[in-house]
Amino acid sequence: MKIWVDLTNSPHINFFKSLIADWKNEGHEVIITCRDLANTIDLIEQNGWEYHEVGGHAGAGLVDKLNYFPKRVRLLKRFLKSRKPDIAISHSSFYSPVAARLLGIPSVYINDNEHAKGNYPAFIFATRVYLPEALKNTARKMKWHWLAKLIFYPGLKEGIYLSQTDLFKRVIEKPKSEVRKVYVRPEPWTAQYYKGKKFFFDEFLKELSETYNVVLLPRGAKQAEYYRLKQNPSVIIPDKPLSLHEIANSCDLFIGAGGSMTRELAILGIPTISIYQDQLLKVDEYLVGKKIMLHEPNIKMDSLSVLLTCDKPDKQGLFDQGQEAYTLIKDSISIK
Repeated sequence: MKIWVDLTNSPHINFFKSLIADWKNEGHEVIITCRDLANTIDLIEQNGWEYHEVGGHAGAGLVDKLNYFPKRVRLLKRFLKSRKPDIAISHSSFYSPVAARLLGIPSVYINDNEHAKGNYPAFIFATRVYLPEALKNTARKMKWHWLAKLIFYPGLKEGIYLSQTDLFKRVIEKPKSEVRKVYVRPEPWTAQYYKGKKFFFDEFLKELSETYNVVLLPRGAKQAEYYRLKQNPSVIIPDKPLSLHEIANSCDLFIGAGGSMTRELAILGIPTISIYQDQLLKVDEYLVGKKIMLHEPNIKMDSLSVLLTCDKPDKQGLFDQGQEAYTLIKDSISIK
């Protein structure tokens, strides 16, 4: 079977890493397309995957995104027509289900962001849609079942792929020590769903770096350039994206203004503060409700001491759910 995977953002690489390996081991051919957004291509190349760059980033504005949508769909259809994939699968690629329908093949669409407007065409054109159980009530209120065949998987997206790694065991066995290294992830400047503040924690970042070793993880070249121009030499900005293993094994505290990476570190047992400036997603509310991470949008230095005195609950359930959901997603390529 030829499986087409469209990777349109950095978090999708970790999500599909084990899935792609398993599908290949089972004898399937995997065709990978992508676009140059954030750290996507750098991370693909780190994994040594063969890939095909089709289209680029649409831009930050909604009008730009709407105008670009049919263009990339056409490019994908043209590229894939001769390659004849049997099925399409993607996480948050709004283009994939539409292109798949035009190619006459079934498609699997996965998403965990209820605010993404691109969900609507994806829901309509996808053969099957997988959402986390945290979105059940939202899906009911929004009547998404009228648009798509919905299947709800247990746990969270991050639990699906983290359950396939050795990171969980290694991180929870780390000895407790005082905080030395803090990783920070800025907000998603160009995401359609993000309406929160930008450039809001520059002063806090300066204060933080006066006390701790701070590593800032930019979302791309523009963010890296912005923070380098702030001329704060005590903040480390890596020249290339770090792997999740590299981050988790050296991180004592994670502060995230986005979604996926913040949830990853929280689930792995790293003390984590979300400083997300927009309305929290349901999947983030789920983790905050279980006290697996804190949400401090107006973060101050004294917020750190509050977090570090909190007991971290057992997260084994998230990994058990992840194992179950992983099998569900892996076997989804058998749909007709």
